[in-house]
Amino acid sequence: MPDTCTPAASGAAAYEPTERTVPSRSRERASYDKETVHAILDAAYLCHLGFVRDGAPVVLPTLFGRIGERLYVHGSTGSRPLREAGAADPGIAVCLTVTHVDGLVLARSAFNHSMNYRSVVVHGTARTVTDPQERRVALDAIVDQAVPGRSKDSRPADRKELAATAVIRLDLDEVSAKIRTGGPSDDPDDVSLPYWAGVVPVARTYGTPVPADDLDPAVRVPGYLGAL
Repeated sequence: MPDTCTPAASGAAAYEPTERTVPSRSRERASYDKETVHAILDAAYLCHLGFVRDGAPVVLPTLFGRIGERLYVHGSTGSRPLREAGAADPGIAVCLTVTHVDGLVLARSAFNHSMNYRSVVVHGTARTVTDPQERRVALDAIVDQAVPGRSKDSRPADRKELAATAVIRLDLDEVSAKIRTGGPSDDPDDVSLPYWAGVVPVARTYGTPVPADDLDPAVRVPGYLGAL
């Protein structure tokens, strides 16, 4: 999503590294540049939301949307983590991650196999969005994160649907990106081994849209789907 609505915008060009956002391995792959982080987030629509429930870790895959320096996640009002995020104090501590796999890196040794990837990790406290206007903007952002332009080409949620939907927000304060590119890093002694080495590119693709069985034939495929 573009930065057209930035309730928590910041003029800084980079996020401040913290103990939780500095990786213990391959620190040279870490980035705190906001433009880099935003680009990785905006190229995705699926995230994994981690939290602790009853003393045990839980990770849920879910859709998200970005508006400026905030991420929004939605779900049922009956969802336990979303209910806990609505507690007056202090919300719920979460870790949200986004990952793109760009290639399978095949080395001559099994140990040096790797992946080319782009990832973002966000730590923070998720809180329930209660303001009606912010909720509507956030829900539109989540829809448009998956299919840009779709929110204006569908019926908005009605009062009953809004009552059954919880929205939580997570500010982009404690954030880091991590990126790997390039080919395999073989040990010098392994270079002469007779095994293929290189990168198998991985890319996301979209198929031809399939209309619903009950769709009026007069309704054509919208242009924004073609843009995918």
